[in-house]
Amino acid sequence: MAKNDQLLGTLDLLVLKTLSHVGSMHGYGIVLHIQRVSDDLLRVEEGSLYPALHRIEEAGWITSEWRASENNRRAKYYKLTAKGRKQLARAEASWQRVVRGVGSLLKMA
Repeated sequence: MAKNDQLLGTLDLLVLKTLSHVGSMHGYGIVLHIQRVSDDLLRVEEGSLYPALHRIEEAGWITSEWRASENNRRAKYYKLTAKGRKQLARAEASWQRVVRGVGSLLKMA
């Protein structure tokens, strides 16, 4: 049976996957990337993103550093760690199980 944390961990999965794909990125860039890649279907609010980034960093899945952004403003950039790559693999496998479960329910007559 799927645990609630599998669904609640979706934002963590999206952030980790984004960082694995693009490398280092600031929070607003992560929001834009998720929105763009999902064809505007997924919109992450900053009020959800920044607590998630803090939690993910506390877990050791990402690191951060302050740098100048592309418009020369000071921004915190996040990068996936080796521990984060392992967590991403676990989260992707867990998500695939949830998708299979939901798919099975949707196929019911």
